[in-house]
Amino acid sequence: MDDIITVSGLTKDFGDLKAVDNIDLKVRKSDVFGFLGPNGSGKTTTIRMLCGLLTPDSGSGQCLGYDIVKESSEIKKHVGYMPQYFSLYKDLSVIENLRFVAKLYKVENYEDRIKEVMGDFGLTSRMGQIASNLSGGWKQKLTLAACLVHNPALLLLDEPTAGIDPRSRRDFWDIIYDLSKDGLTTLVTTHYMDEAQRCNKLGYISFGKLLIEGTEQKIIDSLDLKTYLVTGNVVDISIELRSVIGIDVVAFGLSLHVSSPYEEKIITALRPYASKKDICISKIDSSIEDAFIYMVGDNND
Repeated sequence: MDDIITVSGLTKDFGDLKAVDNIDLKVRKSDVFGFLGPNGSGKTTTIRMLCGLLTPDSGSGQCLGYDIVKESSEIKKHVGYMPQYFSLYKDLSVIENLRFVAKLYKVENYEDRIKEVMGDFGLTSRMGQIASNLSGGWKQKLTLAACLVHNPALLLLDEPTAGIDPRSRRDFWDIIYDLSKDGLTTLVTTHYMDEAQRCNKLGYISFGKLLIEGTEQKIIDSLDLKTYLVTGNVVDISIELRSVIGIDVVAFGLSLHVSSPYEEKIITALRPYASKKDICISKIDSSIEDAFIYMVGDNND
């Protein structure tokens, strides 16, 4: 089965709020699919529908070969779902939490499997430690270990690295890549663009709509976006540039990225500053961050 997730017209309303609006999505085996979008855009609601925790109001599809509406109970058995916030028992130890999850999923020879995942995540020396006393990074490792204890075919991870240190984030992604090489499929929501660049497929959702999906390069190319880097004394000119219709201006540290599909608009907007000694202007390759910011900006008419 090459297509792990295939959904069409997926929709979910909460009263007057259309949380997910007619989404079509396909995720293939071994993909690391990055699901991006601002808070409240519909990412979490979509994930919960895919793993059977929410029933769509309309739409159809399959997850792991099971119908997302009629066979949600089967989907739950084969998915590892990691919610946004730590959801294990804080007053239980590491090994007690893993035993609870293993028994819940009726894992055969669960003590052997628990030893295996604790070894994979470096948790063996912490097996007796109470979960509430773990650091953020170790809580994340414990949660991911719990997601994997029943050998799922699909991981659904909802902002799993939010609030943890850079080293723990890097270690987490190394684990995800190793799992992908072994054939495990992952759909992960994230706000971090450096993490998005580590995914082989991306989708961007805003106000419940999936605006675009594909590889990083495909998304950038589809917008035909041109980007110029402006460095130097940019504080004052950033305000002036943001008033220009058709370009997007974003601060990156002490520099600006000025982007638009219409290069002549960028050139015209930057021309008054080209001769200034304290300003340096150069054309650069557009990044996926430039693309997403331009796509949802309010100045790209």
